[in-house]
Amino acid sequence: MVDVVLEEMRIRSLGVIDDAVVELSPGFTAVTGETGAGKTMVVTSLGLLLGGRADAALVRIGAKNAVVEGRISVPDAGSAAVRAEEAGAELDDGALLISRTVSAEGRSRAHLGGRSVPVGMLAELADELVAVHGQTDQQGLLKLSRQRQALDRYAGDTVAVPLAKYTGAYRRLRAVSAELEEITTRARERAQEADLLRFGLDEIAAVEPRAGEDVELAAEAERLGHAEALASAATAAHAALAGNPEDPEGIDAGALVAGAHRALEAVRSHDNALAGLAERIGEIGILLADVSGELAGYADDLDADPLRLAAVEERRAALTQLVRKYGGPVKGAEGVAAVLAWAERAAARLTELDGDDDRIGELTAERDALRAELGGLAQALTDARTAAAERFAAAVTAELGSLAMPHARVTFAVRQTEDPEGVEVGGRTVAYGPSGADEVELLLAPHPGASARPIAKGASGGELSRVMLAVEVVFAGTDPVPTYLFDEVDAGVGGKAAVEIGRRLAKLAKSAQVVVVTHLPQVAAFADRQLLVEKTDDGSVTRSGVKVLEGEERVRELSRMLAGQEDSETARAHAEELLASARGDA
Repeated sequence: MVDVVLEEMRIRSLGVIDDAVVELSPGFTAVTGETGAGKTMVVTSLGLLLGGRADAALVRIGAKNAVVEGRISVPDAGSAAVRAEEAGAELDDGALLISRTVSAEGRSRAHLGGRSVPVGMLAELADELVAVHGQTDQQGLLKLSRQRQALDRYAGDTVAVPLAKYTGAYRRLRAVSAELEEITTRARERAQEADLLRFGLDEIAAVEPRAGEDVELAAEAERLGHAEALASAATAAHAALAGNPEDPEGIDAGALVAGAHRALEAVRSHDNALAGLAERIGEIGILLADVSGELAGYADDLDADPLRLAAVEERRAALTQLVRKYGGPVKGAEGVAAVLAWAERAAARLTELDGDDDRIGELTAERDALRAELGGLAQALTDARTAAAERFAAAVTAELGSLAMPHARVTFAVRQTEDPEGVEVGGRTVAYGPSGADEVELLLAPHPGASARPIAKGASGGELSRVMLAVEVVFAGTDPVPTYLFDEVDAGVGGKAAVEIGRRLAKLAKSAQVVVVTHLPQVAAFADRQLLVEKTDDGSVTRSGVKVLEGEERVRELSRMLAGQEDSETARAHAEELLASARGDA
């Protein structure tokens, strides 16, 4: 037996189930009950534990929440335990506790090993722990994509390795083709963009702005615009400090300070404090003389040329126009800097656009090389699938012989569709996609003389159920999953075929845990444990519970399933015979 076992589930307020504990066997567990009793809720509950979609409609009427709790034994060093511990979960005596709560408003919460986790975490673990198969899975098997996936899963690394190489090349080809299409289809737009960038760069180059130039020109314009007032003020200030040559009798600050200094110099030797003041007055005199000289030079150098002012204003106008067009929202001292930054970006983008022709050539060459490479990889993938298809079909055909279809024959058709825009595989140009160039179709010839037809057209409901079970049994030998859940996999089956399905499920349960929701007594009789989902009426309220059947109770349930009468002696005898036959086969 496997080390991973789903030991039990507790279901509360889910659909018709009020509160029930589902105790599962390590081997084969059959879940039975009358129609409408809630057998499907067992499957739904497990689906919730495995990260399935939550639906507020699942919550029992009158309840606030539906809760499903599960206990799965896992080996400490197993990948499931390691992944759970990475998420912060803790094992409980070698078991992983999982819970899922769905509110009446549709909100959902998940817990793993006592730690709140995203629902997606449960789905990740589910891939390693449980394989769920129901009516929808049978219909899914009719899709060509699902049939290809089944073949690839069976083939294992013989397909997975070339498929990984193919997928990498395919993704690169898609990226290269998308970039090439973008460049070529937008060639006109890109040419227009390039023309606008060139015009802007030429306009900026004609003006030749310098960083900080706008600040300098603003200051110069301010000075030139007030030249007369500035000159008059400087002359008056100079006269106040150094005197007016035209007025020898006038008093100036320099002369007054010099007189004060001479007065103190005469007596400074008598008092250190006064000597200090004399030095400070001397410093003032020197400072006044320096300022006076600078004022004289300022007045002489001041340029009041109106032509220069006009040139400055013209230059400022040219810079302002550039800032308005290329500086964006930036204003003030950073305007020219923004223009220069735009020019730098525009030059880089123009280089990129001007290189389109070269880039188109490079991408075209790479695309052609990738298409050739992809054709070779697709051929390798086709060869691997074709070889695996022969083995897979032979194994499924052999299993069908154990499921009351001894003359049935299963084959796989691996083919391609011609497409002039595709890749060359086997000397033909064929369509291709992310999984290769192959269309894989499962064909069934149910009896000798019958032509092999697609299972969607050539298989009845019962035959489809057995084909799906045969496929899963083959998988169990090549890609085992610890637990299998089958929801009425025996639909459309009866008689000897039902017995063979029960026998095959029992055989599968020797290497894995198998849980089957069934309405057939021939299947349930082979189970190691049988669970009954029973319905009770409390006034206007319908409730369902789950109980383990043993001994007489199991015989009664099998009798009901056989004849609809629990106390029929004939049905009881048949039920006991079924159980005895099943135990004998075990």
